[in-house]
Amino acid sequence: MTWTAPQITRADEPYVGSERTILEGYLDWHRTTLLRKCAGLTGEQLCLASTPPSNLTLLGLVRHMTDVERGWFRRRVAGQQVESQYSHADGRGGASFDLIDPAGAEADYDLLVKEWQLCRDAVADLDLTAEFVHDRTGARMSLRWVYVHLIEEYARHNGHADLLRERIDGDTGF
Repeated sequence: MTWTAPQITRADEPYVGSERTILEGYLDWHRTTLLRKCAGLTGEQLCLASTPPSNLTLLGLVRHMTDVERGWFRRRVAGQQVESQYSHADGRGGASFDLIDPAGAEADYDLLVKEWQLCRDAVADLDLTAEFVHDRTGARMSLRWVYVHLIEEYARHNGHADLLRERIDGDTGF
């Protein structure tokens, strides 16, 4: 039996509330938007690249965002000792797009959804003003900045997902 990405119900982003409520709501809206772009597609379809020589795929975006969430919320902000989920044998990044496999699509999809909850839990007790030092640049950053950055990252990649989905089956604008 071939796995197919499930249908997703996306809640509207909050229109009122605290800053934290708004940031979390917009991030969740963008998270579920990515999965809506995958809904109804098989693992094989999720692995279809945009156009040569690009290796951009919907499954690659799912895998990439797993590592983005994990890296920012859990490793950097919360200080957890977690490694990239998708890396090459030599430790280089980019494997989220390079090493996709339709047979692993369900596991990759489920891992992203699980990562969302792990990230929520990792920062739940932190104030938006909580700061950390970026491990590569040495810059001081806040949890507030991370929320804004992740919203921007999803928004950009959801635009890519729109184009990928349209190429796969013609669906647009959902």
